[in-house]
Amino acid sequence: MSLIDFTPNGMHVAAAGVHIDPWRAVDRAIITHAHSDHARAGMGSYLCQTQSVPILKHRLGNDIVVEGIPYGEVREVNGVRFSFHPAGHVIGSAQVRVEHKGEVWVASGDYKTTDDGITPPFEPVRCNTFITECTFGLPVYTWESQNIIFKEINEWWRANAAVGITSIISAYSLGKAQRVIANVDPSIGPILTHGAVEACNVAIKAAGVPLPHTIQLTPNTEKQLIKGALVVAPGSAMGTPWANKLRPFSTASASGWMQIRGWRRRSGVDRGFALSDHADWPGLNAAVKATGAQRVIATHGYTHQFSRWLNEQGIEATTEETAFTGDEAVTATETEGSS
Repeated sequence: MSLIDFTPNGMHVAAAGVHIDPWRAVDRAIITHAHSDHARAGMGSYLCQTQSVPILKHRLGNDIVVEGIPYGEVREVNGVRFSFHPAGHVIGSAQVRVEHKGEVWVASGDYKTTDDGITPPFEPVRCNTFITECTFGLPVYTWESQNIIFKEINEWWRANAAVGITSIISAYSLGKAQRVIANVDPSIGPILTHGAVEACNVAIKAAGVPLPHTIQLTPNTEKQLIKGALVVAPGSAMGTPWANKLRPFSTASASGWMQIRGWRRRSGVDRGFALSDHADWPGLNAAVKATGAQRVIATHGYTHQFSRWLNEQGIEATTEETAFTGDEAVTATETEGSS
């Protein structure tokens, strides 16, 4: 039996009687972050990083039993030592370090290795076995610097605002949306939000993270305010009556998938900005190397391609089937509110 086993309920630490990011109901769940493929309803109790507490309550209900602990604090359960370490993915995201009888495993959840200016940066954790995502585990996925991407976003928004066109950018409501809000140039115009985005903003502010001023878009929002504004919305809002009321507009998507032209065409937006909250190919390789792990388990994304590459580099790598999707894989169908 491994320190962490992959079971029908999720990643199971049998020695402690807990699961990490379980996808079926269990008594005790340790959560890496609050995206819906990693944090699901129905658990008896939840343990997460401190900043994830208000976000989990927003997503799963105020009545859940949840406890938060800071990065680096050790919680011991039946002799197994658990601690959270920054994953750099979204606010409150964490890698879970698991130590028992001298063996150390790290379950990374989702992560990115570049500093986005709003999320605590990724912290490599030395371990024997590293459980990694590989949402973008192909060499074609190599991100431009954040400064370049936001320069392009600002130029697109500024050009639209100059002629009275509203700029609508789709971004996952938890994480990507706040990254956009925190890094665009507010001098260009007002930043308006879809209801799903604003609800996450409220939860993130409750976690102690300041955000620039935003205004939730409602049926009562003055048309003069909308004209030339930047509207941040989930992908599910694009092409809906909600969005169509904002004409004239230009649309864009902020997603790592925008690195590929075919994805840009299929998304049906005017502009695509390759902005991801997941590690790119160099980031994945750097993260694996920094852990010093002798064994790597790939859980979601381009698992077979990435594990084959690692094996060619002399690192023992295998894959496991999970219910994780990588949040960017479902951006176009996100359904977390429509107001």
